[in-house]
Amino acid sequence: MGSPQAAITALTGITALYMGLVVFGNITDYDTNHAFVQHVLAMDTTFGSPNTSWRAITDPTVVTVAYLLIIAWEAVTALVLLAGLVAWLRRREEVARRLSSTGWVMQALLFGGGFIAIGGEWFVMWQSKDWNGLSAAFQNFVIAALGLILLHASKRDRD
Repeated sequence: MGSPQAAITALTGITALYMGLVVFGNITDYDTNHAFVQHVLAMDTTFGSPNTSWRAITDPTVVTVAYLLIIAWEAVTALVLLAGLVAWLRRREEVARRLSSTGWVMQALLFGGGFIAIGGEWFVMWQSKDWNGLSAAFQNFVIAALGLILLHASKRDRD
């Protein structure tokens, strides 16, 4: 295994571990993170502008479904990345590349599309001092983007 593959293998494993721990935390500390989703969707700690507050979602069932979908997406992401790690370790490079790419795209969609775009802008999470997860979302988006860049750049260099 060459140096780029070793780096990609390590990053795949670290990201799989991280996403697995996120799922574990969301399940074992369900109420804390459920409250986060609830407050972001309710927009109850934003500036309260009528121009944006009409977007708020306060229905408890919708909030719970949204939170469970987030956890499920994170769990599948962790499993895909774990499968990618296993494929890297077994030297099944093409399978490993597809799985790692899929896992990082899933992570980017969740944190970039879900938390930064929808949570941050649609639900104006950036306005909240108490329920603002943009820094953590950006961190996760960057990790996924870095993995995708390394993965695809190493493929191009090899070709």
